[in-house]
Amino acid sequence: MRNLNIFNESKQYMPGGVNSPVRAFKDVTVTPPIIKKGKGAYIYDEEGNEYVDFVCAWGPMILGHSDEDVVRAIQNTCADSIAFGAPTELELKVAKHICTTLDNVDMVRMVNSGTEATMSAVKLARGYTGKSKIIKFAGCYHGHFEGFLVEAGSGVMTEGIAGSAGVPKESIMNTLIANYNDIDSVKILFEKYGEDIAGIIIEPVAGNMGVIPAEKEFLLELRNLCDKYKSLLIFDEVMSGFRVAYKGAQSLYGVSPDLITYAKIMGGGLPCGAYGGKREIMELLAPMGPVYQAGTMSGNPVVMAAGYETLTKLYNNPGLYEHMDKLGDKLQKGLLEIAKEKGIPMVVNRCGSMLTAFFTQTKQVKTYEDAKTCDTLLFARYFEHMIRNGINIAPSQFEAIFLCVKHTEEDIEKFLKAFANFDSNL
Repeated sequence: MRNLNIFNESKQYMPGGVNSPVRAFKDVTVTPPIIKKGKGAYIYDEEGNEYVDFVCAWGPMILGHSDEDVVRAIQNTCADSIAFGAPTELELKVAKHICTTLDNVDMVRMVNSGTEATMSAVKLARGYTGKSKIIKFAGCYHGHFEGFLVEAGSGVMTEGIAGSAGVPKESIMNTLIANYNDIDSVKILFEKYGEDIAGIIIEPVAGNMGVIPAEKEFLLELRNLCDKYKSLLIFDEVMSGFRVAYKGAQSLYGVSPDLITYAKIMGGGLPCGAYGGKREIMELLAPMGPVYQAGTMSGNPVVMAAGYETLTKLYNNPGLYEHMDKLGDKLQKGLLEIAKEKGIPMVVNRCGSMLTAFFTQTKQVKTYEDAKTCDTLLFARYFEHMIRNGINIAPSQFEAIFLCVKHTEEDIEKFLKAFANFDSNL
C-alpha cells in the first residue's frame, strides 16, 4: 500500500498528486507506482516491485538508468560546480560537440527544456523573417507554450482536452493548423497566408500522437514551400534527436531544416534543451542581435557534464543504435504476430528505438485522424495487464515505447510473453 499512500498524500500538495499530468494514470485503474530507483533497463517502486522499463523517463534514458559513466561525470562536476549563471568550459564542450557532429547546426543556444527550445526557435524564426504566423500539425506536441496548445497530441488527446484553459484566443491567432503527411493542407495555408508565415514547426518523427514517421516526400515538399515563401523550416527533434539515429530524423530523410530543437537525451537524464541552426539565423539572438532569450540555469555545468558524457558515448559507439534497432524489430514483429494470433486489431509503427502499438481497425496509421481511431479502452486494459506483469509502458495510447542500450533480447521476450497472456475480451 506504500505506493497508494504516497500518491494519496501527494494529492494534498501537488495538483493531481503529480508534476506532469500523464503521471497521474487518470485514464487507467492502476495506482501509479512511486519509483524509488532505476538501474539499466529496470526500475523499482517503493514496494520493491521490479519493472522492465520501456518508458525510459519518456525517452531520455537511452543509456539506461544510472549509467556508470554519466553518474561519475555528475559526481565529479558537482563536487566543484553546481550553478554559476556564468560561462563555463563544459558548455563550450557540449556546444562544440553538437555543432561538429550534427548536420545543419552552425551555432546552438542551450536552454532547460524542450518547451523552452521550441518556443525560442519560433520566436527566432519570427525575428528573422519579420513574419508572425507559424504552421504546426494536428497531433504534434511542441511543449506547453500557449501558441502550441492547439491540436497538441498526447496529453491533450489522452485527457480529452480540446486545447487548454488559460490560453487566450489572441495567443493562438497566429498558429495555423495543417494535417500531418498531407501536403495539400499546407499548400492551402501558404496560398492564403504565405506572406505572413514565419515558419513551419514539425516533429519529423511524431511521437505525441503515437509514433508516426513523416513521409520523405512530404518533408521535401515542406522544404520547397519554405524556400518559395521565404519561411523557415523547424524540426522539433526533442524526442527523435539522438534517438532514431545519432544525427536524428533529419539524417534519415536527407531534408535540411533551418532550425532544430533538442532536449531529452542531450541532458543525460537532467533537465536540458537546445536549439540551433544556420549561423546567419542564430546570430540574431541577443547579445549579438535583437531577438531576446535568456535563462539563469541554461548551460548548467552539472547538466552539461551529464549531456557531454551521454552524447560522446553515443557518438563513439554506433553499434549501440544497431543493438536497439535489432531489439525494436524483434518487438515490432512479435507484437504483430501475437496480435494476429489473438485476433487483436493492431498497427505497430516504429522508427529505430521508438515505437507505438496502435489498437485500431485501420490498416495504417499515418495521420492524426488515423491515430484517433484507436480503441483507448482496450489500450487501458492492455496497459493495466502489462504493468501488473512487470512491464512499464506509458499509460497512454498516444505515446511511444522507448528502448535503451541496456535492454536485452530477454527483456523483449518478457514483454512479448506478457502480451501473449493478455485477455482482450475481459
